[in-house]
Amino acid sequence: MSDPTADLTTAAPEDDLLRRIQATGDGGREVVDAATRTPIGYAPVQTPDELEQAIARARAAQPGWEERGHAERSRLLNAAADAIDAHAEALARLLSREQGKPLNGPNARFEVGACSAWLRTAAATPLEPEIVVDDGTTRAELTYRAIGVVGAIGPWNWPLMITIWQIAAALRMGNTAIVKPSEYTTLSVLALVSVLNDVLPADVLIAVAGDREIGERLAAHPSIGKIMFTGSTRTGRKIVESSAENLARLTLELGGNDAGIVLPSADPKAIAQDLFWGAFINTGQTCAALKRLYVHDSLHDEVVAALAEVAAAMPMGNGLDERSVLGPLQNRAQFEIVSRLVDDAKANGGRVVTGGSPATQLGELFYPITLVTDVTDGVALVDEEQFGPALPIVRYSDVDDAVRSANRLDVGLGASVWGDRDEARRVATRIQAGTVWINSHGGVHPMIPFGGVKGSGYGLEFGVEGLKSVAVPHIVNG
Repeated sequence: MSDPTADLTTAAPEDDLLRRIQATGDGGREVVDAATRTPIGYAPVQTPDELEQAIARARAAQPGWEERGHAERSRLLNAAADAIDAHAEALARLLSREQGKPLNGPNARFEVGACSAWLRTAAATPLEPEIVVDDGTTRAELTYRAIGVVGAIGPWNWPLMITIWQIAAALRMGNTAIVKPSEYTTLSVLALVSVLNDVLPADVLIAVAGDREIGERLAAHPSIGKIMFTGSTRTGRKIVESSAENLARLTLELGGNDAGIVLPSADPKAIAQDLFWGAFINTGQTCAALKRLYVHDSLHDEVVAALAEVAAAMPMGNGLDERSVLGPLQNRAQFEIVSRLVDDAKANGGRVVTGGSPATQLGELFYPITLVTDVTDGVALVDEEQFGPALPIVRYSDVDDAVRSANRLDVGLGASVWGDRDEARRVATRIQAGTVWINSHGGVHPMIPFGGVKGSGYGLEFGVEGLKSVAVPHIVNG
């Protein structure tokens, strides 16, 4: 683990972004550094009236934005990606401070880079008219048009990247967008939107920061044609209820409890690094992270030992420390969930291989990488989404049993199978999840559709399917 007393008082390029976006102390909510718990600044807390004004402005701007056409909108999205790249270090540092993820590894700088990459891909992805029937008598052509105003309600774990996932396709298709950031990572998202608005026309993209009421009103507003939401299944259900008033279209990327199955044909040392990052990217705070691992008896001890060896080599500490690749839990509520689930596993016979108690020497919300064995289905750490740096490792002896275990919960965002590729593919077809990765876990690509099943939500993002999801089909038949 890295030195918590390291000197982190170098120049702060994010200060310019903070000056653009933050409220005064009297008019805002104090935001603290996730690692040090010291103040960063003040996030504005906007009112329902301000939301109404923002929606009216976005609605008025939408026809003109759509009329610019795909080529011009794509040009502007590429220019917006250039603006992100120009502010990349400032955005990464602010993200690291507010969210907690380190600058290095698959973390803050990686996330900012993904933002510009996703914008560029959305701009470049073709969506051609489709001739669905042309039989000499009937000719039917399918095209896609903008919905109108899209509401984007984002999470705190990957706040910048997921905001871009929500708005890139929406803007490309001619919609305007209202972004409602998480209360936990408001400043980072406001900074991103500010940078994008250096390039985009006025009122095409508007951020409204506030509490839960703002999200509820956004989801229920009659002028909102589509809601993009990433977050918990419980909140997702509330969004569905709110959206019933306006029949808004929905894309819901909800909670997951992704299973991984290690087959007898796997090589423990060869897969250990990818297993580790599949579970512990962003210190485990990822919807599609590997959250329960089923390992065949013949390899169990070797896999556990290999994962423990990788974990021991991964430094945890303040995100601005260039040596860190693992950070704190972002908020107290999530820290308490992880602590409770690990303690419950220990009380139910779980054996802690690494970690197992808070890393108080690093700071208030640090919890070390924790591997727990000798647990089974039914233990809370296996059955509940921990969303943090604790991984239960469950023995199995029959692949059919492992598949049943993977499918037994009402979630299905992602899963993975590890071992001989052909065998793993056969097993993957039996798993109930939106994406099943082979010999990796959690990787996303801007051209590969992504979405969940069961309690993990519905709708697809990315690629051509992502463009269609933020548009309405239009058929000319005759």
